[in-house]
Order: sequence, then structure tokens, then C-alpha cells
Amino acid sequence: MNSAKILVVDDDKNLLELARARLAGAGYNVVTASTNEQAVAVTKDASFDLAIVDLRLADEDGIALMEKLHAVNPEMPVVILTGHASVEGAVEAMKRGAYTYLTKPFDPRELILQIGRALESRQLASENQRLRGLLKEKYDFANIVAKSDKMQSLLEAVSRIAKSDSTVYIHGESGTGKELIAKALHLASDRKDKPFIAINCAAIPETLLESELFGHEKGAYTGAVRSTKGLFTQAHEGTLFLDEIGDMPLTIQVKLLRALEERQFYPVGSEKPVSVDVRVVVATKKDLVEEVKQGTFREDLFYRIHVIPILLPPLKDRIEDVPHLVDHLLKKICQQMKKPVMGLTPKAMQKLMQHNWPGNVRELENILEYAVTMTQKDVVTDDLILQTKTSNGVAATEEAIQSQLLPTPGSFKTLKEARAQFEKAYLTRLLQMCDGKATRAAEIAGKYRADFYDLLKKHEIRVADFKKSA
Repeated sequence: MNSAKILVVDDDKNLLELARARLAGAGYNVVTASTNEQAVAVTKDASFDLAIVDLRLADEDGIALMEKLHAVNPEMPVVILTGHASVEGAVEAMKRGAYTYLTKPFDPRELILQIGRALESRQLASENQRLRGLLKEKYDFANIVAKSDKMQSLLEAVSRIAKSDSTVYIHGESGTGKELIAKALHLASDRKDKPFIAINCAAIPETLLESELFGHEKGAYTGAVRSTKGLFTQAHEGTLFLDEIGDMPLTIQVKLLRALEERQFYPVGSEKPVSVDVRVVVATKKDLVEEVKQGTFREDLFYRIHVIPILLPPLKDRIEDVPHLVDHLLKKICQQMKKPVMGLTPKAMQKLMQHNWPGNVRELENILEYAVTMTQKDVVTDDLILQTKTSNGVAATEEAIQSQLLPTPGSFKTLKEARAQFEKAYLTRLLQMCDGKATRAAEIAGKYRADFYDLLKKHEIRVADFKKSA
């Protein structure tokens, strides 16, 4: 954030010039003021990312000036400069809203370091505030589409446990909305004004996952050029959501167990423990009881996280929610595409109601996005629902693909050949439905992105072909 704009206020002109030179050399945009009146005036005229204020100004106390600056820009961090004799006053300034203080004569390197930390802290606070607004807008209980009895009962249970700090274990198939429930839990809790931090344990390589979770010290490993806070630390006093915890390597499971039990951990390369106050929510699509039996998941960790279980039903088991989900998703998609589509024809809705939904709500959203993109009318007709294309570009229904794969008398293939043929047809249909968006297709298929690309390579399927056809 070296393009940040910084205000320096001091009645010592030599110090102002020194600060200007040091900060400009570090890439910052610097404005100086030698009086209280000048400082307030420039703050009203321009937006600053940070202010450096002398505690003892000739015309006014630095704390009083800081409060005036905060009245103009409440989010701006202030660093107080003070002499050794007035450290007590600097501490008082911190109690009243200063970010930190430095004693004069200050070490320029320490000044640059403290500015960097203050700007990073402000950026995180701003981002958290933005995310809280988005969370409230998207993930409040009132905005979760759940009209079926199963989902109504589930949301009632979620609202009861939200105020608790107990670990919550969410189990459900891909695309059922596990993160949606985790965010709703956070918003309904007493931690709602603190960070919500999420990580997909399946998406981070084992060599990096420990550092992501617990942080690392500078020089802890090759490439660790600076100390970094882990997600546990970032989620302090808030909620940490560990998605796909069933894919967490056994070596990390040991350290996670200790962190959950003791609420403290050691960053990579550090000898000092870090203590945190975090509410943990985990989610998985795997059967962890079976994973424990197979030795791929620790039994002690399973019982540590399996405190309050929530089972999210697949969409096929709450099919009565489909019309309500269609209304909700259609409005969102049409708004994003700026395309007015009023709804679905009865026959199109009937096809959706009869579908088995292996990809759950995520699959439904993809199907609707495709239909809205392709329709030339103000309604979606049934010919655009659950449609794909064969390799020669001819439109084909799901049933037609299945009929191609089922053996007829005298034409039986080996199981390996039949499986390969089905796999290729499945991948082709999935990519067509997702308009060549491989990441979304991999999510629906329940595959890591690298594994998904390996399957495409195996069947000589090119993602670019589907992007062109889209």
C-alpha cells in the first residue's frame, strides 16, 4: 500500500522535512502541516490514509488535534510522536484512539514499520466492514431460501446454537450450501461484528496449509520474507470456517487438534505460543466416521469437532424448495446479466422438479444461468432446461446421452469401456452446462481442479471448445 497518502503534523520544521524525505523515499505521498489549523483544513480538503501527529504542538495538544482529525475521518489511524518525558501522555493518546506512538528522536525504519502495520490494520478493518455488510445482505436468515419442513427445522436449530461458542460440524453434499449456513451462524452470533474467515482445506497444498492456518515467522522457510499472521489469528474474536476438513492431511490434523483444545498454537518457525479466542465451524461432504475407520482422519479430532452436528439435506430430498430457489436465483442472475426474464414456463419448471439434482443448488444455479443466457424470450422454455450438446454440436437431452451409453443386445462393451464412455459424456455435458468454466465444473463434479484437468486430458476434451461454443 505504498501509494498511501500520509499527513505529518509537527511544529518542528526540521522534523517535517526529515519525515517528508523518509516517507517519500519509501514511496508514500506526504503532506505536512505545522499548525493545528493547517492540519484540520487539509484533512477536510483531502482524504488521508494515516496521520503522524506530535503530542506537544505549539498551538494545541496533539490528543485534541487527533480527536478533531477523527471527527473528519474516523477510520484514519494516527501515530503519535512524543518525547521521553511525555510517554505517559502518548499512552493516554492510545487509550483515546491513537494507533501507536514513537519516541523522538525516532528510528526511521521503525517509523516505516509502524506505518505499514497501521495501514494494513486499517485495510483489514475496512475489508471486514465491507464483508460484514455483504454478509448481512446475502446471508442473513431472512435471505436463505428454505420453505421445506426439513430446512425450516434446520434453520430453527441453527438459530438456537448461534449464540453458543461450541464447535459446529456441518455435513452435506457439494452444492448444498454449507458455507451459507456457516455465515448465517456467524451473523446470528455475538461475534457478528468480528471477522468471518473461511478456508477450503482441500484447495491448499499440504506444504502451505500449516502456514495459512497458524502463520509463520520471517525466515521460517524458503520464501518467507516477512512474518505473516495465520487465519486463526485473523479470526480472533470472530469465526473461523474450515471447509472440506475431511481433506486435511494427518500431519496438520495433529496441530489443529492441539489448537482447538488449548486455543493457542505456535506459528511456523516461532517459539512463542499465540492465544486466540475463535469460534470454529467445520464442514465436509465426506463420511468422517468411515474416514476414521480407514485411518485417514484422526478419531480424537473427529470427536473434538463433532460437537454440534448439522446435516444439510440434498436438494432431491427437499424438492419443494426448487420453485422458491428458482425465483430467488433467477432474480439474481437476471440482475447480474441485466437481462429481463420473467420466469419459467410450466413445462420447464416440471423438468426441474423431476430432476435428481446430483449437483444440488449449485447445479440449479448453473442450469438457470445457461438458460437465461440462451433464451431470446422473456421466459425460459423447457428446451433450454437440462440440455447439452454432443461432440458434433447437435442438441441432445440427458436421456439421449444415457441411451447412448446403455448397451443393447449384442453390443455389450467391457465395464472399463462403458465407464470411460460415460465419464467422457458426463464431462462434456458438465462443461457445456458451465459454459467452459472449469473451476465451477470441477466443484460440481466434486473434484480438485488439478484432478479435473487430468480427466479432461485423459478424454482429450478441450475447455476452450466449450468457451467458444458459449
